[in-house]
Amino acid sequence: MPHRESRESRDSNGASTSGTSARPTTSSGSSRGAPPGRPIRFRSSLKNTIYDVLKARGWVEVDGDTDWDFFWADVGWVHEMMDHLHLQDHQRINHFRNHYELTRKDLLIKNLKRTKKQLEREDKAVEAAKYDFFPSTYALPADYGMFVEEFKKMQASGQQIVYIMKPVGKAQGKGIFLFTKLSEISDWKKDHKWKSENPQAENYIVQRYIDNPYLVGGKKFDMRIYAMVVSYAPLKIYLYRSGFARFSTTRFSMRKEDIVNNYIHLTNVAIQKNAPAYDPSKGMKWLLGSLKQYLVTRHGQKAADDVFRDISMIIVRAILAVQNVIIQDKHCFELYGYDVMIDDNLKPWLLEVNASPSLTADTREDYDLKIGMLDDMLTLVDLEHKLPPGSTPEQVGGFDLMWHQGQLVRPGGKLTSLWTMLGCHNDRQKQLKKLFAASK
Repeated sequence: MPHRESRESRDSNGASTSGTSARPTTSSGSSRGAPPGRPIRFRSSLKNTIYDVLKARGWVEVDGDTDWDFFWADVGWVHEMMDHLHLQDHQRINHFRNHYELTRKDLLIKNLKRTKKQLEREDKAVEAAKYDFFPSTYALPADYGMFVEEFKKMQASGQQIVYIMKPVGKAQGKGIFLFTKLSEISDWKKDHKWKSENPQAENYIVQRYIDNPYLVGGKKFDMRIYAMVVSYAPLKIYLYRSGFARFSTTRFSMRKEDIVNNYIHLTNVAIQKNAPAYDPSKGMKWLLGSLKQYLVTRHGQKAADDVFRDISMIIVRAILAVQNVIIQDKHCFELYGYDVMIDDNLKPWLLEVNASPSLTADTREDYDLKIGMLDDMLTLVDLEHKLPPGSTPEQVGGFDLMWHQGQLVRPGGKLTSLWTMLGCHNDRQKQLKKLFAASK
């Protein structure tokens, strides 16, 4: 697997910093659990499903800057405040300070490319070849010249390639557009007063658009999948069994006149909810288990299992690509929202990784999924001392351990790179009862 290089990070402006200078001052002793004898105190930047779960567990909300045991913070607060706090051993917060190495679109691609090149230098060609799950990508304005060179080569070969532009610092589909001509980039540059030498120019990535998506009912979709990193050193990755597929409201088309129609090409809920055909009672979502069953019906069990295994390995490999640049902090954990799509050859592609996946629910099914996932997440954080001391459980509710100190695991402790429960039955409540009974 990827070479372990010296730990380095970047500040919120992208400047290089050492992995030790930015660490918070902490007191000594055990970091497990809140002090006994009083309710757990929480602070939350959101008032949606995460707030409901925190209240349902009987935790007490506080408003102070530091008098909390658990803080569900937004990334802006983390960038501004984390380096200036003295945290107690037991306090936990939901972001690593430089989470953006994985979740900012341009830095994600940079780290994936770096890891692939490092593996090639180490003569690990087989593993390097598995980092083929992101399309040809350039960061703008820095890589504009290289992008133009590729574009002209494709044009000279007679290939009509569609590209997609994405601002690196925005979410919910904002600022994304497709194009087929360099002149369309020229118009965009003019509108945005874009200059390659301008340090204030807004950063974008440009990628080859995946123009052969797998369709269900003629409509494009992507998948939202949840992964939780409990620790980067040692690396512990949990993958949540349940997730959902997000569908477009409009049948897919690559006709020239449809390239600009975001209701066809962008599956973000923030985009689709404004479409004329959007039905708020359905929400344009399928549970991940329903999608897997659909694939089983159409392509057989093995093909469906292979797709979900490959998706699971994309999630692991992306995290491995940033393991040595993320600043490990015992106070921090991270719940990532992965966006993945599959093409008509059943090949999965990583679209992006979200540090703040939407926790707003638009249907009852969506609400139940997110409530259960967040409740299991809090159990993994274990401020209530519910898990066996010092343990790394193979399953906690709907979360399955995917990586622990360089090994994938499955129930019973057997090592395998093929096992995943993604998209399978989520027996979270039954499993939690069994887990808690065993820990008494």
